[in-house]
Amino acid sequence: MSTNKLISLRDAVSRFSTDGMQYASGAALPVGSDAIAFGREIIRQKREKLHALFHCNSQQLNLLAAAGAVDRAECGFSGLEVFGFANGLRRAVESGRLALEDYSNLSMALRFLGGAMNWPFVPATVNIGSDIAWRSAFAPNAHPAEEKIPVIADPFTGKSLGALSPLKPDLAAIHVTLSDPEGNAIMIGTEWSRFELSRAAKKVVLVADYIVDPACSRQFPNLVRIPGVLVDAVVWQPFAAWPQSSPGAYDIDEAHMRLMNERLATEEGTARYIDEFVTKTASFDDYLAAIGADTVERLQKSSSSFLLDPYRHWIKTREEVETLLARNVSKGGA
Repeated sequence: MSTNKLISLRDAVSRFSTDGMQYASGAALPVGSDAIAFGREIIRQKREKLHALFHCNSQQLNLLAAAGAVDRAECGFSGLEVFGFANGLRRAVESGRLALEDYSNLSMALRFLGGAMNWPFVPATVNIGSDIAWRSAFAPNAHPAEEKIPVIADPFTGKSLGALSPLKPDLAAIHVTLSDPEGNAIMIGTEWSRFELSRAAKKVVLVADYIVDPACSRQFPNLVRIPGVLVDAVVWQPFAAWPQSSPGAYDIDEAHMRLMNERLATEEGTARYIDEFVTKTASFDDYLAAIGADTVERLQKSSSSFLLDPYRHWIKTREEVETLLARNVSKGGA
């Protein structure tokens, strides 16, 4: 039987997020797909003391850190590539408001895999003998930080290995390109740890650029990397990754990437950014207006837009999605 899991962004954050929770987002590529719109709503609802788990930092973690919503974070990369270091994250760490635990990209992927597989720990050869294993932001006075990546013995060879702790976040907000109302999702572009994250998290909310008819998922079952059985809710939010990119849907907004990072470099700039691009963009129309009609049109004329062509036949219009949302609300689903 078909299940309509569509709810609003506001209701998704209200229902599934709490202060102090472990919160993960995907894909969290510094300039690629990430559910940044979900992070904006987290700030609007004044969540605090979050423990953030990001494979890589993106503008979402940069914003959450600058806004003071996060006091602990674990990630494998903390910059914004060509757009420079993440200024909001830097300020939060340097001020002591946020403890940032560092791992390599590979070890973060392995830790999400360990959570997905329900392993008690992840045997690994990475990070051993490095500063990553020697220092811990969560135990700053311990050198080496023996509880971060404990040394274990391979029972077959006796060789020394590391033991990485698996990641099982309370909530994962995962950006996807396409989802049907049941939560069957297709991702265009690099996947990063979204596959593993969807299986490791206790609750999963998909944030989709497009909602498609279930016939699309049935037409391309091999491309449905996140099946609906894993998903608790689906949020329709075009430009959910803005100012970052969503391959096939829209390019990166380079001007806003720079403006955002410049603003987040100071308390005053952060307050101004939150007022203009978070507080005042609670509605869908206000959000698009903040991006700007000309910018929306330009970003959608992407050199990768052909990647969306096989699926366009099934993409639902705004009116159709809003009808599904209203139907869900009338049934008490949201």
